[in-house]
Amino acid sequence: MKLLEGKVALITGGSRGIGAAIALRFAQQGADVAFTYHSSEEKAKAVEAELAAQGIKAKAYRSDAASYAAAEALINVVLEDFGRLDVLVNNAGITQDTLMLRMTEEQWDRVIETNLKSVFNLTKYALRPMMKNKGGAIINMSSVVGITGNAGQANYAASKAGIFGFTKSIAKEMGSRNIRCNAVAPGFIETDMTHVLDEKTKEAYLQAIPLKRLGRAEEVADLCVFLGSELATYISGQVISVCGGMTT
Repeated sequence: MKLLEGKVALITGGSRGIGAAIALRFAQQGADVAFTYHSSEEKAKAVEAELAAQGIKAKAYRSDAASYAAAEALINVVLEDFGRLDVLVNNAGITQDTLMLRMTEEQWDRVIETNLKSVFNLTKYALRPMMKNKGGAIINMSSVVGITGNAGQANYAASKAGIFGFTKSIAKEMGSRNIRCNAVAPGFIETDMTHVLDEKTKEAYLQAIPLKRLGRAEEVADLCVFLGSELATYISGQVISVCGGMTT
């Protein structure tokens, strides 16, 4: 039996990068997968087809995770289409990097709303159906930047650090309902964002990573499969880094 067979998962920001890798790994492990995208319908439909080719039910939804009302509507339509919700992966996120002296209120607010408020929005509306199921798993995508901080990323670091406290609080609130909540903190992963870095910057990052390489999105996805599966039924309230030893 596959690790996620019979489960329904919702992944925000699932049309590219780490989100798409998580969606594919979940499908390969037997989960029916709902995922959101914000802009590119063409890319989302391609991911949807790739997931469905694994023999599971898959559907893409255009939704803004930063919107409280949109989160409620999304959970409702996923429940209508799939009948239940077992795993929520709060993966939607953006960066708007600049030094604090130059950072605008808009840059601060947009990153906080997309990266942190979205986690509140989706978790808020996912809890009741999980309680009805008498269990569930919530996986919040953070970052090692939330642990270490990073110059030029005060907004991003704050949003990702906030996820840690939120995760631990939900784990304590919902543990008696058999709902687990954990955070994943990727390090430097090969994605569209890292591809634009120049070689000098990449080399500086590699020097700080004991394994001397960037991570792969699939390696983050593998941890999410574990946390969403019955193999992790006694793991909750934890922050787990996928960083090649960078934060050791």
